[in-house]
Amino acid sequence: MSDSTDFYGVMGNPVAHSRSPWIHARFAQLTGEKLRYERHWVALDGFAQAVHDFAATGGRGCNVTVPFKLEAAALASHRSERVLLAGAANTLSFNAGAIVADNTDGLGLVADITRNAGFELAGRDILLLGAGGAGAGALGPLLACRPRQVVVANRTLAKAQALVATHAPLAAQHGCQLLATTPEAIHSDFDLLINASTSSLAGAAVPVAASVLRPGALAYDMMYGAAAQGFLDWASAHGAQGRDGLGMLVEQAAEAFAIWRGVRPPSAPVLAELRALLAAPA
Repeated sequence: MSDSTDFYGVMGNPVAHSRSPWIHARFAQLTGEKLRYERHWVALDGFAQAVHDFAATGGRGCNVTVPFKLEAAALASHRSERVLLAGAANTLSFNAGAIVADNTDGLGLVADITRNAGFELAGRDILLLGAGGAGAGALGPLLACRPRQVVVANRTLAKAQALVATHAPLAAQHGCQLLATTPEAIHSDFDLLINASTSSLAGAAVPVAASVLRPGALAYDMMYGAAAQGFLDWASAHGAQGRDGLGMLVEQAAEAFAIWRGVRPPSAPVLAELRALLAAPA
């Protein structure tokens, strides 16, 4: 355990909704680690400066949320294999002037789907909406679970195609068919729909037809709280099991905490506490 308080944070735009400070405070309490973790709103053109300023003033590491995950990967001086594959990072560590990037999003997503939701990924057909930083971080760990098929759908087809191209060797290694398309061009159905787009955050409609959902499918939104409610209502109205990204948030945070502190905190009780906290009357 560190003898002094270390400083961490989450950088994003927007970021006021983030529950990461609460999560990391609980992790610190449960593990006996001394740290302070805060939100940092960053101007859209100010990410690199914000990172350098935070590191220069004693920050030990930060999480990165929308829309800076691709920029975080490019900014780093050292990148994990997950970051090299995804081209996106959500976890930065600062060490003697070096910026070390990792990506725990996909690990957190898979942990929440398989362990917390009890949904087996092997042999399944998966539709991944969004080819930005969130989708890119999720794709590698999803493929490692050996689904039958993953279709990446993005409004800009070239972006989905580029993501599929970088992951094609991994998909072949795990015997998974990997395809790119646009949301409006989808004419098949799936066992699992993962919304990694910004549609929920923007308050927009779900960008695919309900026909993509097989009976009893799991419809997963990486957003949580009020932002995800429209998606969850849509899933329920069309016979799917809806799940928000709160578990992913906690699980990816636990992986980041382990990278920073060398100990993996217990995630299950923290997730249960956070769900109860969010469900309590204001």
